[in-house]
Amino acid sequence: MLAVFPLLIIPFILYNIAMVGPMAGGVDALNDTVISLSMLSGATWTLSLGDLFIVIALALLFFEILKATRNGSGSLINHMLSMLVFIAFLVEFLLIQKAATQTFFILMTVAFLDVIGGFTISIRTAGRDVSIGL
Repeated sequence: MLAVFPLLIIPFILYNIAMVGPMAGGVDALNDTVISLSMLSGATWTLSLGDLFIVIALALLFFEILKATRNGSGSLINHMLSMLVFIAFLVEFLLIQKAATQTFFILMTVAFLDVIGGFTISIRTAGRDVSIGL
């Protein structure tokens, strides 16, 4: 069941919770500092909430690419659901004012790469499975 679940819906949901959820801070919440570390160089490195969403999406993209390498009955359903997640990102980006941010655009781009990468990998691996017998 987890093999057909599009993992990139998680950052989509997290973003929407941060924007309109019960403890939502709106677009300004994306700049809230999640982690602040002092580096050996003396600089201070900070990770904002928006940056954390991007890191989560990239980690989930890695697992989506791994899932795309498997051939099975659920892979086509996974690709279709990933396409629906990308369409949800696109529609929200175009129609919802709070989604018109750089963070959301990058998350939408990651979802697009998931769709393109998933289909490309599936096509390449399916071509290798074809054997011609004489």
